[in-house]
Amino acid sequence: MDCPVCKEPMVVIEHASVEIDYCMKCQGVWLDSGEIELLMGDAQACDAYLCGGKPADNKEAKRRCPICGKKMGKAVTHGVEPVTYDRCVKGDGLWFDKGELEAVLKGGGNVVSDFLREVFPKGD
Repeated sequence: MDCPVCKEPMVVIEHASVEIDYCMKCQGVWLDSGEIELLMGDAQACDAYLCGGKPADNKEAKRRCPICGKKMGKAVTHGVEPVTYDRCVKGDGLWFDKGELEAVLKGGGNVVSDFLREVFPKGD
């Protein structure tokens, strides 16, 4: 699968039955439909958090879903530090730019969050 941002092939990292597609160039992350719920553990709480923010007023160009090719929509998480991310309009998955997935999982303090922090270093 190619990165929706820089078009480079992504590598697949598997953890706890979740295949995380990672771009080595831009450090973005693609999660297929249902994978974020597996990482966060509670599907209802996850959905409420991921869709609970105010609509994104983001000037960033819309990216194309690496699966269906349609332009993805912008979504915003709920919380003190909302995160704007990309969501496939057909439901194929979610795209997180560098640091966004870590920010979404920031408060988790669990094994998955720790694992992702190791795999996706902050770096420049």
